[in-house]
Amino acid sequence: MSLEEFHHDFNNFHPTIKSLCKWNESSVGRVNHTVVTHFILLGIPNASGLQTILFVTFLAFYVCTLLGNLLILLAILADPRLHTPMYFFLCNLSVLDIGFSSISTPKFLANLWAKSRTISLGGCMSQVFFYHFLGSTECLLYTVMAYDRYVAICHPLRYLLIMNRRVCALLAAGTWITSSFHATILTSLTFTLPYCGSNVVDYFFCDIFPVVKLACADTYIIETVTFTNTGMVPTTCFLLILASYVRIVYSVLKINSAEGRRKAASTCASHLAVVTLFFGPCALVCTQPQLSKVLVTPVQIFGNVVTPMLNPAIYTLRNKEVKAALRKLRGGQTPAR
Repeated sequence: MSLEEFHHDFNNFHPTIKSLCKWNESSVGRVNHTVVTHFILLGIPNASGLQTILFVTFLAFYVCTLLGNLLILLAILADPRLHTPMYFFLCNLSVLDIGFSSISTPKFLANLWAKSRTISLGGCMSQVFFYHFLGSTECLLYTVMAYDRYVAICHPLRYLLIMNRRVCALLAAGTWITSSFHATILTSLTFTLPYCGSNVVDYFFCDIFPVVKLACADTYIIETVTFTNTGMVPTTCFLLILASYVRIVYSVLKINSAEGRRKAASTCASHLAVVTLFFGPCALVCTQPQLSKVLVTPVQIFGNVVTPMLNPAIYTLRNKEVKAALRKLRGGQTPAR
């Protein structure tokens, strides 16, 4: 074979050789970047050796949460006297508390009992979505409930006209729909990132920041959007609630009779208590940055497990109508007319 013929044949095969080399490089790249199909939850940090105590404690809180909120729901639905705007929103709150406590607690209990810490990619996505969906809905619902109390105290003669069935349904639906968009955006941004390295989540459930630490791509956008959204929603809600109560206090102080002031204050006491439980721990983390790493886990446990259990207790202990409805539910004394 002549030299010219050799060069001619080599040039003909050269593109094929290059394409084979590129295919081989891309294949190696795919092997090195295996797609994550599941995650491993490490659990509560620094809690080794406390599995039995944690299991009993979380199980007790979860059972009390389910029973308490289901009783509130049944009592309100069974008593026509409680078919008012305030108790309609309280029903929504009970549903939220049942759902919110069910996001992470059953899986965490299963992990403690069966020693299996694996969660599927779909399960992890569900935890992220429902945590932000129900958390945002609860935040907005507290704001709507504050507005309801504002109308009841500041405009008592027009209360039923303003807070009619249609308005109540629109306000409640608005909280759920708005929050679904909020959660969908955050979940989509979180799980469109590529996860090709470690799949070990250093937490007891899937939340955005513990999960995105495992991404093998730039996380600036999701971190910025999460900080902005999760900061703006509760801050805006808190300011609206504060404005409602400033106006309520102003109206209560103008009431001449002590009995009238006491009755007006008692209608807000339960709502104020649950709002304090919801926003108080978050405010503690935000105002104590040097302790944020230490406080963030206890605050989330408190919000996920303790608050949903305390809410029905607060509304039961502070509300004669609910207590009367519960007595009626178990076949005892009927509510007084």
